[in-house]
Amino acid sequence: MFLSTFEKQLDVKRRIVVPQDFRALATGPFEGVFCFPSIESDCIEGGGKALFDRYVGVMEELDFGDPLRTALETSVLGGMAKLSFDTAGRITLPEGLCDMFGLTEWVTVVGLGDRFQIWQREAFQAHRAAQREIAREGLAHLRALQRAARAGVAQ
Repeated sequence: MFLSTFEKQLDVKRRIVVPQDFRALATGPFEGVFCFPSIESDCIEGGGKALFDRYVGVMEELDFGDPLRTALETSVLGGMAKLSFDTAGRITLPEGLCDMFGLTEWVTVVGLGDRFQIWQREAFQAHRAAQREIAREGLAHLRALQRAARAGVAQ
């Protein structure tokens, strides 16, 4: 699993060192990762072959020509870049993806289990605060539902 959060500095060629644990997880047909514009957030999403296969599987469940399938194909496959590791374990982020999300100097790399995201540092700080609040409220609501279910109270 891709775990933890790292701050990394982009060099002048838009390269970042991918955390060693992340590199070990990115096994597949080449030594590297797949990256594309995230659908859910303003950041780059990435992962190994398993993530790529998962997205393809979701798309293939939809009929050819289905508007959602076309949107996913355009967003994921059309925006995807295969980024190989160099000998120092770095990847070079495509200029277009960096421009799209304002990645210039410092970035935050966030592990999310079967995938990771690369954020502009300040944008991630705001996103993390919002996500913590959603998680806090959602967990409190879930616990209340569980207590009510144990007590036999319908919600």
